[in-house]
Amino acid sequence: MDTIVYPGTFDPITNGHTDLVERASRIFEQVIVAVAVNADKGGAFPIETRVSLAREVLAHIDNVEVCSFDNLLVDFMHQKQAEIILRGLRAVSDFEYEFQLASMNRHLAPEIETMFLTPAEQYAYISSSLVREISSLGGDVTPFVHKKVVTALRGRMN
Repeated sequence: MDTIVYPGTFDPITNGHTDLVERASRIFEQVIVAVAVNADKGGAFPIETRVSLAREVLAHIDNVEVCSFDNLLVDFMHQKQAEIILRGLRAVSDFEYEFQLASMNRHLAPEIETMFLTPAEQYAYISSSLVREISSLGGDVTPFVHKKVVTALRGRMN
């Protein structure tokens, strides 16, 4: 298999995201981490910071490319000549939403498949939104994100 695209807002990138990218990188020749520009979500970081942090956190994996996108995922997939979308499932609660996304993407581009991976158990409860909340309330997020993300979150709060 050639290329897989892992889309998301990665606001911020967590150890759970990194776990999925590391595992996908052993299966696929190339993993594209596609950081979505999402005006609907009020997040911690602008797109440039999210891309930069993802590049820093994932720099140890040779076959990973990090880039942003601001169009339909299926159009981005066509631009990158990729046919497989990677999505993470942490819990049963993720499944309904992810199933809906996969079904819509299949309707828009039937040649594109979605592959689901579950994170390692120690990351199953981590989400970017929880990390943002804990950080905004002064909590310790070091077990959940890379040290560069911890530094960026602390800098954002100051």
